Amino acid sequence: MPDRAPTPAETAWRLGKLSARATQVGVKAAAKTTLDAVRNGPDPARLASPLTQLAVGMATQPQDVWRRNLQLWSDSVKLWQYGAARMMGLNPDPVVTPKKGDRRFKHPGWASSAPHDLVKQAYLMMSEHLLGTIDQLGDMSDADRERLAFHTRQHISALSPSNFAATHPAVVEATIAEKGDNLIRGFEALVDDIEAGGTRLRLRMSDETAFEVGKDLATAEGSVVFENDLIQLIQFAPTTPEVARRPLLFVPPWINKYYILDLRPKNSFIQWAVAQGHTVFCISWVNPDESMRGLTFEDYLKKGTLAAIDAVEQATGEREMNLLAYCLGGTLTATTLAYLAEKGDDRVQSCTVLATLTDFSDPGEIRVFIDDEQIAGIEKRMARRGFLEGFEMADSFRMLRENDLVWNYLIDQYMLGKPPTAFDLLFWNEDTTRMPEAMHGFYLREMYLHNRLVEPGGITLDGVGIDLTKVSIPVYMLSCDRDHIAPWQTTYKATQLYSGDTTFVLGGSGHIAGVINPPARNRYGFQTHGTDNPAEPEAWLEGAEQHEGSWWPHWMSWLGERAGESVPARVPGEGQLKVIEPAPGRFVMG
Repeated sequence: MPDRAPTPAETAWRLGKLSARATQVGVKAAAKTTLDAVRNGPDPARLASPLTQLAVGMATQPQDVWRRNLQLWSDSVKLWQYGAARMMGLNPDPVVTPKKGDRRFKHPGWASSAPHDLVKQAYLMMSEHLLGTIDQLGDMSDADRERLAFHTRQHISALSPSNFAATHPAVVEATIAEKGDNLIRGFEALVDDIEAGGTRLRLRMSDETAFEVGKDLATAEGSVVFENDLIQLIQFAPTTPEVARRPLLFVPPWINKYYILDLRPKNSFIQWAVAQGHTVFCISWVNPDESMRGLTFEDYLKKGTLAAIDAVEQATGEREMNLLAYCLGGTLTATTLAYLAEKGDDRVQSCTVLATLTDFSDPGEIRVFIDDEQIAGIEKRMARRGFLEGFEMADSFRMLRENDLVWNYLIDQYMLGKPPTAFDLLFWNEDTTRMPEAMHGFYLREMYLHNRLVEPGGITLDGVGIDLTKVSIPVYMLSCDRDHIAPWQTTYKATQLYSGDTTFVLGGSGHIAGVINPPARNRYGFQTHGTDNPAEPEAWLEGAEQHEGSWWPHWMSWLGERAGESVPARVPGEGQLKVIEPAPGRFVMG
């Protein structure tokens, strides 16, 4: 909030200047939107069929429509009675309340102000009625019904009274207190973000000026000791006089940059692992451009994980090692383990996978974007450029939690006039990378669409049929109970695939916060289930034991049993591989 409210003359001048900019930006955005609509076709979300089936259902099931309308009328009467009681100074029980986890109406004004309370409850009532109608009427497939419900929910969320200045108590309070300056600041931020996005709204979740990679983030001391056109391999400097014999190789996802496990020192998993006496290596993936459109999933195997394993052996002189992988990096690593097993290569002695899908039979709500037609649309966009922009996938995942990851930021920045916060996790989340055309098309079709990774020999790479059941080394699996990207019930299915000793751990929170959970915070907790893994995740959960704090020490104890005896600390560049450049290296800056 500024020190003083602006004068009317200042406000008028700013509005005039903004209006001119907004007109220019609006014309460009409209032209871009029209062009995209022509390119993507009239029904990119494939809603025509389910909408038709819903209309037919409403026409042929009049008794169900009447019953639902009668229920809505009854609930509306209850709400009017509730409102009358509020106006009389009474305190009746609400007719409808927000669901658990819905933070849109947490401001006390939504409850203390009768008008705001009534608007809120009317909205929630209509939302439930509309989504219930979609759930019950029409003869359509489960996939069509889920897709229609998802996109309907997006519109319902957009129309929430929390998204309008006149009906949000916090915005009303700020507007009165600041004489509207918050709205003008928000308008300026909106125009800035559309311009920055090249006519696309580039919603900033964090302050992009608050951190600098290599200075504030990705600060673990180390050196790049190997590189090819796809990866740089970083070896981190030891901080203990002795280290475990078997080095640890981290395989991060390539949808973002590697430093998810090396944010600030206080929450850097890599720096913590180094301090526990491990020689840590990490792959840093290139950010591919159009010239790399032909990179395949097989290239990511051969030039990525396999090349890194070879390089770790050269750098340390140690043949045996342990692997650690995250998300998409974990999917590639599971594939790599099956490849090595088929080849009789036993260099990897254990593997840890974090928030990783290998069985894609139920990938969560993201499946509303996964079918032949929609993937064909993605492939068509990639064909024009040679890659998928990182923000396109990020936007899809944001829509899975639209109120928390979209509308919440729109309210704060464009209505309350607040600047983006300085938050390292969100800064990393916005530091996206592109997906090369060939690799990403293969990944979407063979794994998300056809789920062939779980079929023995369903995928062949470098002439080797991939069979996850041949992975017999110890595997530590961490999933998170509120992960909307890799739902834990689905990640759990891999426990029934691997033939070795598999330890499954369920952490608290989501896909990022649940993983980046240093012991000093003592947050979230985690659950374990002894040594056995029942076939069904619900059975595992029923018998699980709750633990307080971070999963990191539990994992370190597990890894310590498989890390080998102590040897003198290894310094980057002292082995067969010489230092190319200091960490974090060039690739992470691309």
